Amino acid sequence: MSDKKCSEPETNDCVMPVRSANPIRARSLIRDNLEKQAGCLNLIHSRMPNIKVFSGTSHPDLAQRIVDRLGIDLGKVVTKKFSNLETCVEIGESVRGEDVYIVQSGSGEINDNLMELLIMINACKIASASRVTAVIPCFPYARQDKKDKVNAQSRAPISAKLVANMLSVAGADHIITMDLHASQIQGFFDIPVDNLYAEPAVLKWIKENIPEWKNSIIVSPDAGGAKRVTSIADRLNVEFALIHKERKKANEVASMVLVGDVKDKIAILVDDMADTCGTIVHAADRLVEAGATKVYAILTHGIFSGPAISRINNACFEAVVVTNTIPQDGHMRDCPKIQCIDVSMMFAEAVRRTHNGESVSYLFSNVPY
Repeated sequence: MSDKKCSEPETNDCVMPVRSANPIRARSLIRDNLEKQAGCLNLIHSRMPNIKVFSGTSHPDLAQRIVDRLGIDLGKVVTKKFSNLETCVEIGESVRGEDVYIVQSGSGEINDNLMELLIMINACKIASASRVTAVIPCFPYARQDKKDKVNAQSRAPISAKLVANMLSVAGADHIITMDLHASQIQGFFDIPVDNLYAEPAVLKWIKENIPEWKNSIIVSPDAGGAKRVTSIADRLNVEFALIHKERKKANEVASMVLVGDVKDKIAILVDDMADTCGTIVHAADRLVEAGATKVYAILTHGIFSGPAISRINNACFEAVVVTNTIPQDGHMRDCPKIQCIDVSMMFAEAVRRTHNGESVSYLFSNVPY
């Protein structure tokens, strides 16, 4: 009788082989299978696009802080202007199949910086980048998000929607920003938008820098910021107030009505941005008149254009605290009251989580360390 050998079924890569009656043979098959699975995983990881971070000219310091946190080098890019002031961008390294992040804030010469961002996105996209994410700490034209009640019948544009369309057409696949002036701007996009919040960093600063914060009251300088201040007040377990601006006539200076009791308390004004600072300076004066012992202002985006710096210097603030979504070095030199919260770690962590396919919702209520 001839010997018959039991033929083994062919197995494809990464497929569990059949069980064997021989324990030693079974262990060998399992070991071989695990090695094949490890090989498949290594192949998958090797195909994952590498990360590249490029910086526009609006805020190179923030971009450098982000890459330092990520432990990588900033991508090479050359930006120049022709004699007729056209913007020219040259990406200095290959981005084929890469996961590209471009850091450009809506500050300084906003129109030039926006055009530069669009050109950089398009340059990476047509150079076969796998994905292009625009990291825009301060979103440009965010205040032009609707037709206001006064000009409802006018020909006023909704420029934030236009900017959203421009970014999408340029080739952006994803947007990362912080504290949009109106959250519904996310709906202007047909691509994913991650709107980070400065609130966790603000809470951390208050607890570390205001010793009597438990005797504070969080104040919104206008009715539009009520939701923002109530969230912070709830997290700190303190009271909140808001200031209602009232106009009796069109050309008459607005009177401010304080809703809430600030007597013998530390008032902390919280807003998403300050431009010429007229509103927050008037609000601070109103709070002092109402009996507040100290007044702080905490703002996500410190634009500080026009007479803003002189107004802050002459105002009754203990400190005006802003984040570095916009460069603040010059403002801090000109005004000793201005202090800066670094939010680069939040953007770096958002970039890392996005690249690895992880959730970024942790950043909505926590500061990464």
